[in-house]
Amino acid sequence: MTLNNVSLDSLRTLVIAHDVGGFGRASERLGRTPSAISLQMKRLQDEIGVQLFRKQGRKMLLTEQGEIALRYARRVLELNDEMIDVLRGSSLSGAVRIGFAQDFTGNVLPSVIGRFSSLYPLVKLEITVDRGQVLIQALDSGDLDLALTLGGSEFKTAQVLSDLPLHWIASPNFKQRANQPLPLALFNPPCGCQTRGLDSLQDAGRSWRVAMTSPSLPGLWAAVSAGLGVTARTVIGIPEDVHTIDLGLPPLGDMAVVLHRRRKLRTPNAMRFAEVTEEFVNSYLRSL
Repeated sequence: MTLNNVSLDSLRTLVIAHDVGGFGRASERLGRTPSAISLQMKRLQDEIGVQLFRKQGRKMLLTEQGEIALRYARRVLELNDEMIDVLRGSSLSGAVRIGFAQDFTGNVLPSVIGRFSSLYPLVKLEITVDRGQVLIQALDSGDLDLALTLGGSEFKTAQVLSDLPLHWIASPNFKQRANQPLPLALFNPPCGCQTRGLDSLQDAGRSWRVAMTSPSLPGLWAAVSAGLGVTARTVIGIPEDVHTIDLGLPPLGDMAVVLHRRRKLRTPNAMRFAEVTEEFVNSYLRSL
């Protein structure tokens, strides 16, 4: 049996194309033309010797064998990247200034900084936790190198990692009183989720009132858990004692998960932190 060596670059392209939603978006991410991406995937298919893709309309979808190849590609690339990380880790130093929206502090933040610090122990991490728009302003002023936010895809610094649906969320014990304004638990502005919720209620002609406000996400979740009111958020970090609801409320659409890089960011430690963050967030979002 003849064994073939599969190109790591092709495997990385396969993973990126799947994660971003197609060859076209992958070409934008990788700085290549869609035809070049398509040709590279054809070569990968020829190297492996099985059908990896099937056409559905104008889209190219993975076959069952393609799904298997994708799982192995992730494992191969993880080992490849880990080897390079371990070998190069001691050469990186300095500081990285990162901002995380409060939604990510209980799930993404510990894992990302733990992973990065184990690989690059000499790099100092300066972490800021705040609302997304505050972090973007700090990035624009040069006070941060990177920021992970919900919303903010319209900014030039943005790299959209995924789109998540927004939901109305409340305690299982919440009861909406007939003919009464909808009680809301709100984040202090600025907050993209809150703005989307209020705009949707206004467009639907639904009356509402402010039941409480909080500058912190734990305070907001505490109020929702206590049944004070309804809030609009994604399911990231949602406590176990609250859930998404319907109640005939208007739809909220999607909210982007965005990784922002300071303009002209070139420092190796910050660029590697961005890569580690992107890798983990993509994996985490697939598990939701």
